Amino acid sequence: MELLGIDVGGSGIKGALVDTESGDLITERIRIKTPQPSNPEAVIGTILELVKQFEYKGPLGVGFPAVVLDGVVMSAANVDSRWINYPGIEGISKAVGYPVALVNDADAAGIAEMTFGAGKGRMGMVMVLTLGTGIGSALFVDGKLVPNTELGHLYLPNSKEDAEDYTSDRIRMQKKLTWKVWASRLDTYLHHIEGLFSPNLIILGGGVSKKHNKFIPRLTVRTEIVPAELLNEAGIVGAALAAKPLA
Repeated sequence: MELLGIDVGGSGIKGALVDTESGDLITERIRIKTPQPSNPEAVIGTILELVKQFEYKGPLGVGFPAVVLDGVVMSAANVDSRWINYPGIEGISKAVGYPVALVNDADAAGIAEMTFGAGKGRMGMVMVLTLGTGIGSALFVDGKLVPNTELGHLYLPNSKEDAEDYTSDRIRMQKKLTWKVWASRLDTYLHHIEGLFSPNLIILGGGVSKKHNKFIPRLTVRTEIVPAELLNEAGIVGAALAAKPLA
C-alpha cells in the first residue's frame, strides 16, 4: 500500500510516498521551507502544496511537532502559538479533501522504528528519543504506543531548565560542545530517564544519530542503547503508517 507521509518541522516540511509494507520511500523526498509565521493557514497551505506536487489522492499521515489529542493540537513548541487548540485533523482534511491521520512527530518516528527499524520485534518498554532542535520521545510497551510523551521537557535533578535545553543537538552545536562533553550531558539525561522508567531499550534518533559512534560508546547507563536505523526518513514513514487504518 502506497501512502503519503508528511513530516512537519520547525524549519522544513518534508513528504514522500511510502510503501507501508516495506517501509521504503518510493519517491524522492520533497522538502519545502516551513512558512513564517508558521500559523495553521500557512502550514496547511504548504501541506496542500506537497499533496499537489505528488499528484496524490487518498488518505495521508502528518507528523506534527506538538501534543495531538483527538485530532486537536494542544501545544506549539516549534510552530506558531495559533496552533494551540486548533482542530488539526479537521483543518488539514478539509484543505486536502481526504482523510488525515495527525500524530506527534516523535511518535511517528517511533512507530517507524518499531515497525521497520531498531525496535522491530522488541517487547517490554522501548523508548525512542529524537535528538535535534529539541528532544522528542516515543514510548512503547510491548509494541503499543503510549502517545504524546514529552520527555524532552523533563527537569533534570538540581536543574531549572528543560532537559532539551541542556542535552539537545541544538545545544551541542550552539555551545560548540565537544563530543565528550555533550555525551556526558546526554548520559546525565539518560540516567534520569532510566531512574524514572527502567526501559528495556533506548533508541537514539535524530540527525545526530548518524554520528552515534562518537557518543554512544561514552554512555554509562545500564539500559541497552542503540542508534535509530531509519534516520531522517523515520518521521515520513511513521506518518504514512499512521494513515494506514484510513485506507
